[in-house]
Amino acid sequence: MKRNLFNSLLSWKNDVSRKPLILEGARQVGKTWLLKEFGKAEYENFVYINCSDDNFAKTLFLQDLKPDRIIRDVEANTGQQVRAGRTLIVFDEIQDAPNGITSLKYFCENAPEQHVAVAGSLLGVVHHPGESYPVGKTDMLRLYPMTFDEFICAKWNEKLAKIVADCEWDSFVPFDHLLKDLLRQYFYVGGMPEAVLDWTTHQDVQRVRRIQNRILSSYASDMSKHAGAEAERIRMVWNSIPAQLAKKNKKFIYGAVRNGGRAKDFEVAIQWLVDAGLAYKVHRCKTPELPLKFYEDFDAFKLFFLDVGLLGALSNASPGLMLTQNDVFTEFKGAFTENYVMEQLKGSDDMGIYYFSKEHSTLEIDFLVQTEQRLVPIEVKAEENVKSKSLAQFIRTDHADKHLKGLRCSMKPYIDQGWMENIPLYSIKAYIDKENEVHHQGAEGHDDCGAYQL
Repeated sequence: MKRNLFNSLLSWKNDVSRKPLILEGARQVGKTWLLKEFGKAEYENFVYINCSDDNFAKTLFLQDLKPDRIIRDVEANTGQQVRAGRTLIVFDEIQDAPNGITSLKYFCENAPEQHVAVAGSLLGVVHHPGESYPVGKTDMLRLYPMTFDEFICAKWNEKLAKIVADCEWDSFVPFDHLLKDLLRQYFYVGGMPEAVLDWTTHQDVQRVRRIQNRILSSYASDMSKHAGAEAERIRMVWNSIPAQLAKKNKKFIYGAVRNGGRAKDFEVAIQWLVDAGLAYKVHRCKTPELPLKFYEDFDAFKLFFLDVGLLGALSNASPGLMLTQNDVFTEFKGAFTENYVMEQLKGSDDMGIYYFSKEHSTLEIDFLVQTEQRLVPIEVKAEENVKSKSLAQFIRTDHADKHLKGLRCSMKPYIDQGWMENIPLYSIKAYIDKENEVHHQGAEGHDDCGAYQL
């Protein structure tokens, strides 16, 4: 399976100012597989150390943090020679090795010629006493669940993914039915690589759901293992997210977690989920002006799942509903659809993502994003009825002086109405990538969708 982040790894390798790399991401989003594929494809050899289940790794960084000694010990343990620039050294689950993260400072300062990459699932929540984070001494990338374009590559082919990526709207027409069917599948399967691979191989809804439930169980175990006394509150927040998203107004309400709940009861639990990569927190923006960060409202936010497939599993949504009925796009008041759009935005270029609501009014804009080009108000419509009262008032009346152009994602085809463009839901990431002038790092990023196979 092809992952878009492979191109970013190539850029890191070829950067003359390269520092040790930290690949972050929630558990089971594919970090280990990606680094192994990168090592096999781009280096003469790669050395892989799993710090979670290797006793050697647990003591590797305790004696001292000298890169020469660490490399010597790695060579002796693995039987492989480490050659600068020709060998990729991978330390996986680095959070389980005391002083492992700290060692990257010394690799940066004393052995910059070595290509070192580490991966960790809980780097934001697991801390070892006395260990310091190497601020300014590392490069960082974050891997998210597979986006819809990656799912198309895995389930169908790279040519269809490229058609979507190019945003040539007329070329969508012959494939509209197919793309909607693939989108329905994505809503059920989601973007966790193990679930996607199993779906492309077996097409068995029950197998996919078992995989999703197993992933959810592993997350629950992490909460118990690493969150201490806060674990129960974390689980309460986690289990409340589907109901929060099913509300017409998706603003997070503490009282929906527990009757009488307040911010002080759950703010630590929410931050744990965000730091662990299991939830995305989208703050309200009080004023639609750039930079959006200046107008962030920290007291109002929405909370989304990291993956739409896992959202369905936790909600116990039936395969029949998800795969055979158009109702999936409207069920639970569009919860799946809005979570899907959020997932695609996170998988696009790093940018500010907010939402807007008007004081003392029902007017709300689902997302406000700050691209390289402009501020984009986004309205998400999960059905054919696409009347955009809030978006129209926001752009044409309340903020007419700002000359904004809106974006509506819906089940209808592309149309440019001047003040707003409507695009198909399945093209949201491609559209935003165009705005950011990323376009998957050029067309070549899609021409090899099948090049890296599990």
